[in-house]
This record gives sequence, C-alpha cells and structure tokens, in this order.
Amino acid sequence: MAFLHQALIFLGAAVVSVPLFKRLGLGSVLGYLVAGAIIGPSGARLIGDVENVLHFSELGVVLLLFVIGLELQPSRLWSLRQSVFGMGGAQVLLTGGLLAVVSWMLGLSPGAAIIAGFGLSLSSTAFALQLLAERNQLTTGYGRLAFGILLFQDLAVIPLLAALPLLGQTQAAAVEPGWHTGLKVLAVLVGVVLVGRFLLRPLFRIVASFHSQELFTATALLVVVGTAALLNAVGLSMALGAFLAGVLLSESEYRHELEADIEPFKGLLLGLFFIAVGMSVNLGLIVEKPLLIAGLVLGLVALKGAVLYGLGRFSLEEQEPSLSLGVVISQGGEFAFVLFGLAVSFQVMRPEVSELLVVVVGLSMATTPLIYAAYERWGRPRFRQQTQAREYNVAPEEDHPVIIAGFGRVGQVVGRLLRAKRIGFTAIDASPEHIDFMKRFGSQVFYGDASRLDLLRAARADKARVFVLAIDDIEASLRTARTVKEHFPHLAVFARARNRIHAYRLLDLGIEHVMRETFAGSMEMGGDILQELGLTFSESHRVMERLREHDEKLLRETARYHHDEKKLVEMAARARKELESLFEQDDAEQKKSA
Repeated sequence: MAFLHQALIFLGAAVVSVPLFKRLGLGSVLGYLVAGAIIGPSGARLIGDVENVLHFSELGVVLLLFVIGLELQPSRLWSLRQSVFGMGGAQVLLTGGLLAVVSWMLGLSPGAAIIAGFGLSLSSTAFALQLLAERNQLTTGYGRLAFGILLFQDLAVIPLLAALPLLGQTQAAAVEPGWHTGLKVLAVLVGVVLVGRFLLRPLFRIVASFHSQELFTATALLVVVGTAALLNAVGLSMALGAFLAGVLLSESEYRHELEADIEPFKGLLLGLFFIAVGMSVNLGLIVEKPLLIAGLVLGLVALKGAVLYGLGRFSLEEQEPSLSLGVVISQGGEFAFVLFGLAVSFQVMRPEVSELLVVVVGLSMATTPLIYAAYERWGRPRFRQQTQAREYNVAPEEDHPVIIAGFGRVGQVVGRLLRAKRIGFTAIDASPEHIDFMKRFGSQVFYGDASRLDLLRAARADKARVFVLAIDDIEASLRTARTVKEHFPHLAVFARARNRIHAYRLLDLGIEHVMRETFAGSMEMGGDILQELGLTFSESHRVMERLREHDEKLLRETARYHHDEKKLVEMAARARKELESLFEQDDAEQKKSA
C-alpha cells in the first residue's frame, strides 16, 4: 500500500504541475522540479525517502542516453570527436579550474575546492537534452556541440572518482592502484564493445522471431540496464554505459523498434528523476541563507555561461548559437549529488558545505528552463537575424524524405527506383527473417510494426514527405494507414492494395494514391497479348489507357457502395456495357480516320 500511496502522489503531482508550467511556456522540466519541492521533505513532506527515489529514477537518465546512442552511428559519433574531446575537455578544464580557484578563495581547503570546482563544472545531461529535445534543437550546431560537451563530462567522472581517495584521509594501502582501475575499465569497455558487436543482433533476431512485443521490450530493458550496471560496477557512469549500448545498436535493423519500446519508460523515469531532484533541495537552507545561495547560484550560472559562450564563439563563430549553448548547459549536474556525498565520506569536504552545494546545484537546474524560456522569447529573435545559415547547422540525420512500410515485392521495387535516383528512404518490415534475407543483398531494413505511432515517430515520419504503404497483410496495412492519416496528415501516402476490396477500404480512410498490385501487371500482360494478336503498339497502348482510366473511375464511384453487393453487381454490369460502347466508338473513329 505504501508503494501505491507514493505512486499516487508522484503521478498526481506530475499531472497537475507539468501541464500548468507548459501552458505558462516554462517547459515540463521546471514543472517536475516544483512538484518535487512541494511534495518533498522540505515542503509538504508527503514523501520522505529522497535518496532511494533519486537512485531509482536515475534509470530515466540511463534510458535517455541509450535512446540518444541509438541515433548516433559510430561514423557520426566519430564526426563529433572535436566537440567531445576538444570543446568538452576545454569546458571542464576552464570551468573547473576557475570554480576551484573561487572555492579556495571562499575558504575551502585545496582538496574540497578541487572537488567543488570540477563537480560544479559538470552540467545536467538530463536537463539539457530534455530541453533541446522538446524544442527539436538537438540537431542544430549548438545542440550537437552541447551533446559533445555533455558526453565528455560523463567521461570526466572517472578521474574525479579516482581523485577522491587520494584527496581524502584514507590509508594509501586501502586504495586500489590506479593502473588496476584503468585495466579493469579498459577490459569492461572492450568486453561491452565485443559483446555488442557480435551478440546483440543475433539475440534480438531470436527474440523478434517469437513475435512477442512484451519479450522484445523486456530484452531491450535487460540490455540497457545490464550494460549500465556493468560499467557502474567499475566506477564508470551508468549513463555512459547505456549510451555505449545504444551506439552499438544504432546500425542494427532493430533500432527504431528499440527506441519505440524504450520511450515510454524513459519519459516516466526521467520525469521521476526531475521530481526527485526537486525533492532533494533543502528549502530550509534557502530560507536561512537566501542571499548567499542566490549569489552562488547566479555566480555558477554566469561563470559557466560565459565560458561556454566563449567556446561557442570559437567553434560556432556566430553569436546566437553561442548564447544558446551558454544558456542550455549553464546549470550544475546530477552527478554533483553523488560526488559531493562521496567527498563527505572520504572526509574531503565538510557535510555542511556538501549540503550547501547540493542546494546550489538543484536551484541552478531550476534556473535553466526559466532563462531558456526568456532567451527564446526575447533574446533569440534579436540575434537570429545576425545568424547566417551554415551547412553545419543541420546534422547529418537520417531524416529521409520517404518511408517505406513493408519491404516485400512492391517495397523493394520502389526502393530500387529511389536508390537509383539517390533519394534516401527508411524501410520498415515486421519480419526478422525477411530483414536478414535482405541484408545479404545489401539492403538495410529496420524491424518493427509500422502501425505503431511511437515507431513512426522514431523513424522520423514527421520529417518525411512521402509514405509508401506496401505492407502485404491487409489488416496491418489498414492499421498503419489509420495511424499515418491521423498523426502525420502532411505525408503523401502511396498505398499498395492486394485486391479491389483492400483498395475500397484504403479509399475509405482518405488515401488518395491507391495502386492495386495485380492491376498494373495484368494490364501490361494484356497489352502484350493484344500485340501478339496483331494490334500495333500504339493501338494496344490506347486500349490499355482507356481501360485504366475507366477502371479508376469505376473504382472511386463504387467505393461508397462496397458493402452493398447487389449495388456493386449492378454498377459492374453497367460499367461493362459502357466500356464496350467506348471501345466501339474508338474503333469507329479509327476506321474513319484511316
């Protein structure tokens, strides 16, 4: 009952606060934070065990990084190396060094100042990426640069963890030698890469062959959580482990299905994480020392924002994206909660200092949605006119203009035509056996049920222009058509119909471009037969065109009566006489002209 009671409180707080803050234009993240502060120990005290909630909800950050990893093929990740190691390294060193000096000048010991400075230099991956994703800005130049810096910050966690025992008052003999830790980390990373490279695809192929959605989802969660736990066991970030698992699966045919399956869990747990961050803020300390905390929060955000703006001007060159970079990752990060807690355990930092810094980090997170919303409303329009569009402002995403659902006989022919014209497309099929078969011939096809809205979103249907509905199964085809028409009305849908009844049902759903798969082939064969019987090519072509036009007209006229068999028989008989009459008139005109 206690669990149900807590779940009711969390869900109720989210349902009330998030729509309110989104309506105010402040975003969902701030809504979650405020909800957490209200129900937490410093507010109404409806929930008391903040630490356990925070640990559990960190799975939301783990799943977020996994989904991002799915979007980054190794080749694209390699293209970010300058952002990750160049800009990311510069940001951590500059910001951490400056903050460490400031912390030392404010009275902290050298060891505490180092941990405080570099701990505060880390930004919140969850906050920044959620803000960018909500506004579809992850693929902009500054969005990619922000992601590269955040990724390096996850890597920077390792030396910070290793430094704690050296800075603290522990015995040197009790500390594991650095080279032992390095070898252990390297062995785990190599193992994860090898397993991901050679075993994950066969695993998902076997699971997909059972055609059980629940089993596929459970396997996906097992892979993500297992990889995160393994890297966490050797002192690496869980989020980094999940990101690595996502990258390893980014080129697999199961990528879109995995993203669609993980998305609901990611959204719920990420919201719970933001609520837990809000709960962890000590409101009593804010009341006791409001000016000190306000000054520290503003100083942190301003210093980080200034460093990031400078790095942005160096990398992006222009003012508007550089300011956007400075705003979006100017806050403290969730890893500070862990780092400062461990600093107290190793006697590097006093408990009261750790508690103060945790409040500063939490409030800095709360400032980001506010500053970002204000900047988008007043700052961005002012600077946007000065920004010239550059090629690197568009990420090399797979936002293909065409999506092909069903890569069987019809889908493959369409795909060959598009490939010949070098037009990119995303192919989706629900048969793992067929996907494996197509892979042997060099075609990349993604696994999944194209009727699922979350899968179509993962496949970037909102960015496409044409949707080719070539699914063999009639009911699956109709389900997909309904989803596409309802949620992606901008797409021009070209649908393959198995037969006339299938065509009728597609027309009922508002699909304009319906092609019956046997009709065109039958027409072509009929034309060849007419030529074999003595008609010229132009004569047979004229007959075929007349029949095609007549049949298309008849199809649309009879579509509204396709449930009334008596009416259909009547109209078909009348149509046969009309067609015979048309051909007789054509023959008569041909004889006259001859």
